[in-house]
Amino acid sequence: MSAEKQNLAAVLTELRKFELKNVPYPKPRAHHVTIRMKSVGICGSDVHYFAHGRCGPFVLNGPIVLGHESSGIVEEVGEGVTHVKPGDRVAIEPGVPCRMCHHCKTGFYNLCQDVQFLATPPYDGSLAQFIEHAADFVFKLPDNVSLDEGALLEPLSVGVHACERGHVGPGSRVLVLGAGPIGLVNLLVAKACGATTVIITDVRDDRLEVAKKLGADVCLRADKPNILEEVRKLGPITHAIECSGAEPSIDLAIRGTDAGGKVLLIGRSAKSHVNIPLFDAADREIDLMGSFRYRNTYPKALALVASGQVNVKPLVTHYYPLSKVLDAFEHGESGRDGAIKVVIQVDI
Repeated sequence: MSAEKQNLAAVLTELRKFELKNVPYPKPRAHHVTIRMKSVGICGSDVHYFAHGRCGPFVLNGPIVLGHESSGIVEEVGEGVTHVKPGDRVAIEPGVPCRMCHHCKTGFYNLCQDVQFLATPPYDGSLAQFIEHAADFVFKLPDNVSLDEGALLEPLSVGVHACERGHVGPGSRVLVLGAGPIGLVNLLVAKACGATTVIITDVRDDRLEVAKKLGADVCLRADKPNILEEVRKLGPITHAIECSGAEPSIDLAIRGTDAGGKVLLIGRSAKSHVNIPLFDAADREIDLMGSFRYRNTYPKALALVASGQVNVKPLVTHYYPLSKVLDAFEHGESGRDGAIKVVIQVDI
């Protein structure tokens, strides 16, 4: 009998502390695949768990392997898997729903209460040499799409879902609040959907510079005392996509949107409650719309990248090997040196 393969994983054992541990190699069950991990992006939710032990309602109750923006190479396939084979490069949609509940059966599988989502307690994530995953939630990458781009299909899917929820399209005038990775992918998707104008706000000039290079029509400092007036001068806003979770930003999203418009709420913070101008939204018939993760977006996100309509490559600014996982997270948290998306190359 051959020896079991080594499977090093970066385990968050306590706040701001990782240990590289050898965990069991995951043989694929029926309708599952084992994937040799390659590229894993650090998400804001990963940083929340790393620094605070929670992200919104999800709270750590023990050690966890983080990482859910992922791509890799199929190592083994389980019984019944036919659409991918060993050696295929794949992107991984991280949330596998129960498939049985009301939400799943009505097509809203992102709202499944029993979803097994990578790196969301109690489920481990993808910062390991090998993981097992449901085969129907992996997507083969064409030759012209890199493994880094495959990993970035996850945040890109957040943008696809938000723009679909809000019906962003030709003629839309969009205000994106927050120019971090999620704000930037919403900028890219809104433009790809045909939005006429995309305005983006942030408190960091370096991120606004990136947004400008990616096609933002107007970039504004979010901390300007007259920011609401600045936004209103630019004409009616049909859609605001809030990507920061900061209370002043949510306030601006609502007040800055024209009557009858839509506000998409993506951003999260450590606070469970925020004060918002709810009656202002009601009086002007502003639709406040939650946008949680995504559903049925990976094929669309992949098509946007493969066709060249969306270029996510500029979002990746820094790389680290798995052995430097702590440095990678500290870098991602600080945002220093113009960091947008920090990617961990698991196999190095």
